[in-house]
Amino acid sequence: MRPATRLVQFNACPGEPFGATCTPVYQTATFDQDSPLEFGRYDYTRSGNPTREVLERQIADLEGGVRCFAFASGLAAITAVLNLLGPGDEVLACDDLYGGTYRLLSRILARRGIVVNYADLTDTQAAAAAFTPRTKLVFLESVSNPLMRICDIKAIAELAHRHNAHLCVDNTALTPLSCRPLELGADFVVHSATKYLCGHSDVTAGVVTVRDKALADELYMIQNGEGAGLGPQDSYLLLRGLKTLDLRLERQQRSAAKVAEFLETCPGVTQVLFPGLEKHNVAHLRQSTGHGAVVCFRTGSPQVSAAILESLTLFGIRVSFGGVSSSASLPCRMSHASIPAPVREARHFPEDLIRLSIGIEDVRDLIEDLRRAVASVATVVCCEPAVCSQGVA
Repeated sequence: MRPATRLVQFNACPGEPFGATCTPVYQTATFDQDSPLEFGRYDYTRSGNPTREVLERQIADLEGGVRCFAFASGLAAITAVLNLLGPGDEVLACDDLYGGTYRLLSRILARRGIVVNYADLTDTQAAAAAFTPRTKLVFLESVSNPLMRICDIKAIAELAHRHNAHLCVDNTALTPLSCRPLELGADFVVHSATKYLCGHSDVTAGVVTVRDKALADELYMIQNGEGAGLGPQDSYLLLRGLKTLDLRLERQQRSAAKVAEFLETCPGVTQVLFPGLEKHNVAHLRQSTGHGAVVCFRTGSPQVSAAILESLTLFGIRVSFGGVSSSASLPCRMSHASIPAPVREARHFPEDLIRLSIGIEDVRDLIEDLRRAVASVATVVCCEPAVCSQGVA
């Protein structure tokens, strides 16, 4: 079956006796056992829950992995992978990552004696030179947040395995419908399921899918032993959101492309970042069938960018992305504020960058809102309105 069919055609109620069409919410902490000498299939929700198990099987199937594990947040999912490492091990990470991931790697992981090295992993030669004998894990994003940079996943996976290291790819921005890192050689793929997989901004969750059974067994021990597994109610809501992923993402990606094209012609916008505009990025075209629905742009001034956000009416100012309603943020002051200013400056992280998450609204309304906001700020800054030439059709 094709992905859009598999999203809604799956065994939603294994063993359920009443013919329910939706997965029941097993809102229970513990399960009665038939014997004090042997555990049944489920004993304690931390160790396993029927609702969460359906979710995990569904995502493992979508990703093409042997097993998936659902956690209380995207960062909890990443932490579980990192917990496979020990003192003296090293992580090689892309130098453009979500701010929360940077904080986890640079401030929390260091306390455990694990070293993190950052490199430009979009440059395969630079990536190869960054490995050391202690490198055990490589971490990158399928589309980096928020600079929209692309790493060659297959090439990096080959490098990692050549150095006896594993590759973990954060595929939040593209979802399994547009990119399947496990098929490209990655060992782990993680998502902040809070975003596109759920899509409705009402669940905080993270998932890890593994392509190797031995690694899956180790990851289950961590999920069970640390107790950060996703609860049954959130598992149910995430399952419900997944059913419409194909519909939502198709609309959002199509609208994002139109917004990016509009911004490219808009006076006052100095740069637009969107994978769909990179017509000659061979790695992206080879490993992805979609471009995501996040569009970033610059204005040349942090003050102008902030004023534009404050003038928008259809874009809520939020730190997350991937929901059905559109949002906007200043990553430098919001989602990536945990990266120290000197580090942002050294990596040329622009303070004027605006990140747009495109929802399922009519794209003509979104473009008109952006046109009006940019023009209103231009009136204040330049004493005359900026008139954008591109139509909204």
